[in-house]
Amino acid sequence: MKLRVPKFGFKNANRIEYNGVNLDVLQGLAERFKTEEVTPAFLAEHGLIGSANKLVKILGRGELKSKLNVKAHKFSATAKAQIEAAGGTAEVIA
Repeated sequence: MKLRVPKFGFKNANRIEYNGVNLDVLQGLAERFKTEEVTPAFLAEHGLIGSANKLVKILGRGELKSKLNVKAHKFSATAKAQIEAAGGTAEVIA
């Protein structure tokens, strides 16, 4: 007699997957490359995401001291607050 093994889990076909980039990484880029604007193309150029066409979410780990104008597809609440507190802007790309 054979027993069937049940299927576990669920894969949502509609899930949107973002590449996360933390604030401490952005601070390191700002210090290293003396930049004031961060875009998905800039992140792809420096190897943080696969390509400029990938979706990017800025996450709030770390501390941001530089004034940066960040353009990304999504922001966490803490990341957006820290970017604006440092004098920069957090612009959502559609």
